[in-house]
Amino acid sequence: MSRHGRILVAMSGGIDSSLAAVMLHEEGYEVIGMTMKTWDYASSGGTKKETGCCSLDSINDARNISVELGFPHYILDIRNEFGDYVIDHFTGEYLEGRTPNPCVLCNTHIKWDALLKRADRLDCEFIATGHYANMQFKNGRHYVSKGIDTTKDQSYVLWGVSQESLARTKLPLGHLHKSEIREMARERGFIDLVNKSESYEICFVPDNDYRGFLKRRIPGLEAEVAGGNFVYADGTVVGKHEGYPFYTVGQRKGLGIALGRPVFVTEIRKDSNEVVLGDLPDLFRDGMNVSKLNLQKYASIAEPMETITKVRYKHEGQGALIEQIADDKIVAKFHDGVNGIAPGQAAVFYEGDDVIGGGWIMKSFRQE
Repeated sequence: MSRHGRILVAMSGGIDSSLAAVMLHEEGYEVIGMTMKTWDYASSGGTKKETGCCSLDSINDARNISVELGFPHYILDIRNEFGDYVIDHFTGEYLEGRTPNPCVLCNTHIKWDALLKRADRLDCEFIATGHYANMQFKNGRHYVSKGIDTTKDQSYVLWGVSQESLARTKLPLGHLHKSEIREMARERGFIDLVNKSESYEICFVPDNDYRGFLKRRIPGLEAEVAGGNFVYADGTVVGKHEGYPFYTVGQRKGLGIALGRPVFVTEIRKDSNEVVLGDLPDLFRDGMNVSKLNLQKYASIAEPMETITKVRYKHEGQGALIEQIADDKIVAKFHDGVNGIAPGQAAVFYEGDDVIGGGWIMKSFRQE
């Protein structure tokens, strides 16, 4: 009998989740490894070799770690669950003129739920992942805080994990830097993990061509939406585009139009199939409406609250006053304009390093 109990560890085959399993094993947990098969790349019609967390090589890498350390390893096929929820949401959001974040959706609505269901069947009290973030508990609330490695912090993608799920979650890498993880792998002889390249692509779009994916996924889409207008905010038509789902707010490259100066997508108008262009200052917004909330550190926001708010994963965050105006709606007003707020992306609110909660951006606005 282990001294800490049984724990189910999500193992993608990469260095982070592998070392999370190693660390918990060395701490005395009875580890069970599980690799989730979320997507069959061959079905996406992409042209690159299959890589990343769903590839056969990655599954074998996770299994090899388990065999070497002597704990069980299972493969969990959740392609149907993933496809029905994450892929349908991904395509649906682009068709609505929004920019989805499938990795957040997968983490919070697919992987955690799938892991906890299997943890129950395997009599595991806890689950663990290789995310660079920390778990906290205060005043009866479980919440995530930033990992100490600011270049790898992944707290942003965990805002949607529920209280029930957080209560059973371990994040063993949050107090470490990536360089320390690499050194730990090297010391233990896992050289292949140290040298393994990391993938930052969406798992079901590994060639990073989301336009091509949408066209393959929705036959006839290209013909249906082609020929709409590029316009300025005042309605002036400046050219034709390929279809509103193939553009995102903030985009500059790949527009297929030359106007003598850099221009950016500032708005997507689904109903009229218009893509609005503007200069860099036209991208700035003062606030946004956020809904489909999940609050972590507090059960609700009783009074307007000062926060640092992130509007996308790579955003460093900016000061904003947030006010919860309904059970499922927060209005955030930034003290300085924010560049490129894209409806469909996640907004995450921080108090210091702690995740207050987050939600999905519905619209942005400028204050008069």
